[in-house]
Amino acid sequence: MESMSEDARRFPPTRQTLRTRVLMVGVFVGAILALSFSWAFSWDIDGANGAGGGASPEQAAQFKAREKAFRSPAGSCLDWTKPDAADAHLVPCDQRHLFEVAGVVDLAKEFRPGAPAPDVEGWRRITEERCGEVAETYLDKPLDPFGKLTLGVLHPDEQQWADGDRKLRCGLQWAGPGGELQPLTVPAADVNQSDVWEPGTCLGLAGKTVGDPVDCAEEHSYEIIGQLDLAKEFDEYPSLEDQKAWLDKECSRVAEEYTGGAELPKRLILSWDLREPESWEAGSTLVNCKIGAKLPDESGLAPVRGSVHKDAKAEEPTGEKGPGKPEDPEDPEAPEDKESQEPGAAESEAPGQETASGGPESAEDG
Repeated sequence: MESMSEDARRFPPTRQTLRTRVLMVGVFVGAILALSFSWAFSWDIDGANGAGGGASPEQAAQFKAREKAFRSPAGSCLDWTKPDAADAHLVPCDQRHLFEVAGVVDLAKEFRPGAPAPDVEGWRRITEERCGEVAETYLDKPLDPFGKLTLGVLHPDEQQWADGDRKLRCGLQWAGPGGELQPLTVPAADVNQSDVWEPGTCLGLAGKTVGDPVDCAEEHSYEIIGQLDLAKEFDEYPSLEDQKAWLDKECSRVAEEYTGGAELPKRLILSWDLREPESWEAGSTLVNCKIGAKLPDESGLAPVRGSVHKDAKAEEPTGEKGPGKPEDPEDPEAPEDKESQEPGAAESEAPGQETASGGPESAEDG
């Protein structure tokens, strides 16, 4: 397999953009929960057990479970399945959950009675300034700014704010590249923060960048073919160049095993993640080995369909020029080399995603 090219440095990932995206996800989720909480209060709970068209007993029970969840203390875990979190409820943290409360922050000193509520930008700033410290204290270790866990916040809705409620519940969650929350099944303190996915996972394509997990038969950006642990090779943080050299060799070995030694179809490339010092300090030493494709103009990731796994029974995976435009192997415009581009390239993504052997790499969280 070919080695890394200078292409990989052409679109350096933007750390600040990633941080902003992560925080926006947290604020967005908080807004959803606050909205559903407010909606719940509009129910006629007292009328639920009598005539008059109030909420049904089932609705009343759901309301009470959600109210308890939204008022829960640090160490509580919440789960829900409905888009508006209408069925949010407390669960043990060793079971499936989407949000773990890390602590409660009271903004009463900063926002006196009558003060307007923060706007989206304000909530993002507060989340970063106040919840980041709360989360690290709760975890008792650094929070990887590029890792699996991201900050979330449950904040008062408009009416609650007007009534004087100034308490925020800072939390930890796992948001996919496209912003969809992914379930966790262990307490946050036990989560390996490395932003990795199980082998066989395919990450969707959102425009020209990475999306949330999808079936590999659908259009996707990357197929995860394995995980490697940098700590097994390096005793201290390795430079990016040292990471590249080792991963080029080891991910090639992983690819041989995953594909059964089959040659990758045209335009598909072998890729990997790189880790920043902050991630290493937080214990994030695992990386993904993955396969994807880049657009001919190198402006982002190209759609791929099908799996490269040796046992896959679907049609041979193909890298395409764009939606519905399979590449013509005789296309004289097709680039000769199949080198790599840094996975975070055309999109602002977490630092540390590299590619090798033949194609683009624009990795979002994955």
